[in-house]
Amino acid sequence: MEDKLIIKYINRKKEEGLSLLIEVYGDYINTIVKNNLRMLPNHQEECLNDILLSIWMNIKDFDNKKNTLKNWIGVVSKYKTIDYKRKYLKELKLYDIDDDLNIIDKNLLECEIKEEVNYLLQNLNEKDRQLFIKRYIEDLDIDTIAKEMNTSSSNIYMRISRCKQKLRKLVTKN
Repeated sequence: MEDKLIIKYINRKKEEGLSLLIEVYGDYINTIVKNNLRMLPNHQEECLNDILLSIWMNIKDFDNKKNTLKNWIGVVSKYKTIDYKRKYLKELKLYDIDDDLNIIDKNLLECEIKEEVNYLLQNLNEKDRQLFIKRYIEDLDIDTIAKEMNTSSSNIYMRISRCKQKLRKLVTKN
């Protein structure tokens, strides 16, 4: 019942929905953020706010036929924390790092991200894994990937979409 009310209020952009969301799922979201960003305590609050904003802006994408609200919120939270890890690593690469602690933090964070990504990607077949790596790790655009794989851009979009669905299901189960 609370889930329906949260969705209804947020869809109508009523602040009561956000308050209810925080009341019901705040600890859940906070736990996900703290577990995934334990190496980045200074970024946890900002990430938490971004998660709430993302839920607020994207509640229309939630489909209660496919998932529960709690699982959907968990997936949104997990992906946001991964985005924060990537963002932090990019920031570190922009600066000249002399401090050994920052280098250790960076290496641990990179290892943690690689482990999470590898765990998820091992559930894809080899072709799809390579496609996902090219798109999201090597950051190649769709047209370049399509040319490399000798296929159409629409085929690449469709395969990426299927990969995302499969990975979402995996993350939701866990």
